[in-house]
Amino acid sequence: MEESCHFFCYLLKYLYVLVGLLFFLLDIALDIWTVVSFYQNGDYVYMAVMIFLLLGSSVLLQVFSWLWYSDCLDELETKVETFAKKHILIKPFHFLQLGVFLRYAGVIEMSTKHLLHRTKRERKPDLNRDLHMLRLFEAFSESAPQLTLMMYRVLQRGELELITGLKILTSAAAIAFTVAMYHRSMRAFLQEKEKMSWISTGVYFLWNLLLIIPRVSALALFCTVLPCYIIAHFLSLWMLLVLGAWSQKTDYMKSPGWEWLFRATVGLIWYFSWFKVSTGSIKLKAVLYYCVMGLDTSMLLGFWCWKVFEYTACWSSLNPYIVIPTLLGLHFAGIILKIIYYRWFHPNCDEQKIPKPSEQQNIGQAAAFYDMETDSMEASSEEPVTEVLKRGRTMAANFYY
Repeated sequence: MEESCHFFCYLLKYLYVLVGLLFFLLDIALDIWTVVSFYQNGDYVYMAVMIFLLLGSSVLLQVFSWLWYSDCLDELETKVETFAKKHILIKPFHFLQLGVFLRYAGVIEMSTKHLLHRTKRERKPDLNRDLHMLRLFEAFSESAPQLTLMMYRVLQRGELELITGLKILTSAAAIAFTVAMYHRSMRAFLQEKEKMSWISTGVYFLWNLLLIIPRVSALALFCTVLPCYIIAHFLSLWMLLVLGAWSQKTDYMKSPGWEWLFRATVGLIWYFSWFKVSTGSIKLKAVLYYCVMGLDTSMLLGFWCWKVFEYTACWSSLNPYIVIPTLLGLHFAGIILKIIYYRWFHPNCDEQKIPKPSEQQNIGQAAAFYDMETDSMEASSEEPVTEVLKRGRTMAANFYY
């Protein structure tokens, strides 16, 4: 009975990986369909923006994927990755924008082996965590800007059908779901699986959703009245956010030069949502971030409201007295839910005792084999401190502490 229950759990994890790949392929297919639709309708400006977002996000993901592969070429364990390395295909795969598919192939191979040999420990779930990080980058470099573009197009036309509204809500939920799955991927660093339940993930998903919707809506509304200023707004705020990431002394990449690419990506994520990138107390950082972003969102809504009253006849379908309080209400509800999450649901790093990546001598004594089957940790003094392990521990230390 216990064996069949374990097999069912392993099967669910395996199906989860396959469903993730399916949705990734579906997202690509829908992106291509959207570009073709813009072309057929003669919306060449929208088509150009869409292609720019797709190519920019893809290049960003391939660069990070290749950099992380280059850190661990001597540590590859899956057959598909070893084959690609042996035939010098890893770099061409990334040049052809196929690096993420190579990672998915490696994860599927590990999951298949995990399912067939349920009693065997998997030592390196780092490939899966790297994949979650890449999907997180994709969510805010491609999906969030696409959602803004979609809402802008709907608002510009002045018509919002039920099916369109459901599509917008589904897109926002997909972004928040990606963030929540990154949250789940951190379970491998917890000694007790119960410390991060599905209720915890649900609350994490909900507060991200409630904060992403008003942010994207404010950007779309601002675009409808002052479209020429959105690029200036993005660049000015993004540079400020990148400096904020630099001030936190992030140490995620192996090379200091590439660390600036990571900080630039963090600035892009922060433009839409919160993402913790350093250890230490979250209170002061979160308060400062939400004060800046709350002021910025209010400013965007204020400019939209000003233009609405200036050209009332063009915006009879949207009432600022309803839209603005609703969006601000969702924003504050998200902040309250986030406070609830960190007060009652977030695991305590002090109890879990995750070592800091910078403490190399301590890590060498406390490095662990990660069990993907039970999400537990088994101490070992023989596991070397690799860049992959360092990156994984940095992710966990930032997330939990």
